[in-house]
Amino acid sequence: MRVQDKSLGVDIIYNYGTFEFGPDFYTQFIQGKLLYYLSIQDYSDFVAAYAWEKRGIKEQELLLSCAEKQQLFQALQLNSIEANRYYRYDFLFDNCTTRLRDIVAKNSGQPVAFDTVISNPPPSFRYLIHSYLNAGEQYWSKLGIDILLGSDLDKPVSNQQAMFLPDYLMKGFDEATSGDRRLVAPIQTILPRPDVEKENSLFTPMVVFSCLLALILVLSFIPKKKVQRFLVVFDFLFFFFLGLAGILLLFMWFGTNHLVCQDNFNLVWALPTHAIAAFFLWRKAQWVQYYLLATIILQSLLLLGWIFLPQQLNISLIPIVLLILLRSWLLIQKPFVQTQTI
Repeated sequence: MRVQDKSLGVDIIYNYGTFEFGPDFYTQFIQGKLLYYLSIQDYSDFVAAYAWEKRGIKEQELLLSCAEKQQLFQALQLNSIEANRYYRYDFLFDNCTTRLRDIVAKNSGQPVAFDTVISNPPPSFRYLIHSYLNAGEQYWSKLGIDILLGSDLDKPVSNQQAMFLPDYLMKGFDEATSGDRRLVAPIQTILPRPDVEKENSLFTPMVVFSCLLALILVLSFIPKKKVQRFLVVFDFLFFFFLGLAGILLLFMWFGTNHLVCQDNFNLVWALPTHAIAAFFLWRKAQWVQYYLLATIILQSLLLLGWIFLPQQLNISLIPIVLLILLRSWLLIQKPFVQTQTI
């Protein structure tokens, strides 16, 4: 939020997206306890920082009366004092974008009606996030978000909820009304966003995981001792890290304040029990055979019901599920494989 008063030489930015990068940052962030706060910054420094980061700035001037502008300014000032400036950040429902929407709506004199920014039927939170990440070709970030965030991300958004993303807030403001008047003036470009060449990297999750699947598939049927020894190590690491991923997902579900990490169907392929089973995969215990058979059945059901799940799983994970099926099936057959090695 930019506040400008030329008569007093004031030109400052109120930013709700500030946090302290302290020694406990990662702990607080992972647990969902990280506090964001409202900071005040000189406008010229703000523009210089965006220019250096190769980002663009667009401005929408609020068409408020002098009294309403003063009321909004006082609300910002009240928010900025030490006792009020901190808030518990929520990725979807209470972030640096929604805070701006709410403070404007509460201090505009008359009820605000925002423009419709979503289609009908309404998209999901995940779809809106994907549209951002796909445009920036951030496929690995997309994979990480799809793994960590659960089925609540697939719920349809309301018009208000869609404004947790800055572009949708801008669209909502663009035709918004306060009473019988427009809320903002037409969009003005303050700092054009420079054209940045996209890397167009071939090393997307789908390509990397598919190549891994193809490599292990070929190696699995080469009956040489060195290859089979390599696969023993691979199986241990593969299942062990799958289990660690599952333990992380369980922790994010039950051990943190991130509500959007709950009800995560990625736990069907990232079974936490794999972290223990990895130590016994090449033993002849009967329970290991039953465990691997149960894994095969579970992964087969996952593939069959992929599009029917209440959570959209990242399609790049299909090669990983196929790899789980392949190695589980061959591990059940390991007595045959061992007798064939040369």
